[in-house]
Amino acid sequence: MDIAPLSIEGAFVVTPRQFPDDRGVFLESFRGDRLAEHLGHRPDIVQTNVSVSSRGTVRGIHFADIPPGQGKYITALGGKLLDFIVDLREGSPTFGTVEQVLLDTVDRRAVYLTEGLGHAFCALEDDTTAMYLCTAAYNPTGEHGIHPLDPDIGLPIPEDLEVTLSAKDQAAPTLAQARAAAVLPTYADWQAHVATL
Repeated sequence: MDIAPLSIEGAFVVTPRQFPDDRGVFLESFRGDRLAEHLGHRPDIVQTNVSVSSRGTVRGIHFADIPPGQGKYITALGGKLLDFIVDLREGSPTFGTVEQVLLDTVDRRAVYLTEGLGHAFCALEDDTTAMYLCTAAYNPTGEHGIHPLDPDIGLPIPEDLEVTLSAKDQAAPTLAQARAAAVLPTYADWQAHVATL
């Protein structure tokens, strides 16, 4: 598999080697040892989540307090989605930067995002199924969100999609409101956390 860094520190795109034959296809979808070569530590996967979304569904932008934060490894098991990684770490050289990666069942790419980064995606097809491997269990008191349609972030959601949001994401604050409320992680806290891994 090929693991390549994105422009946001702590974010990677993973492209597996696929081995097709007359039965179908085989691939390694996750290799903790290979990811550790890039992270400097092996991610401790403690929870997996699966979401099934209709076309136009946007989930996120979600992030968690540091520590412990929640690193995520996301891939598409069915359908097609645009995955968005947003640097929400105050003080980061790439604060506010958005990266997007197409995840589908053709190239079968995955993305890894470290603790402290924001995550969102939009489903491009009905029944798009995403699987997340997470480095921490869900913690409702330490989870936060930014409104995914905040123009200051500008997620590049295709204009032909009729966007559907959850009530929770619809009520999420803007980036400016989250900064004013001091709920964003800091780059310094992220660096200190990663040093302990």
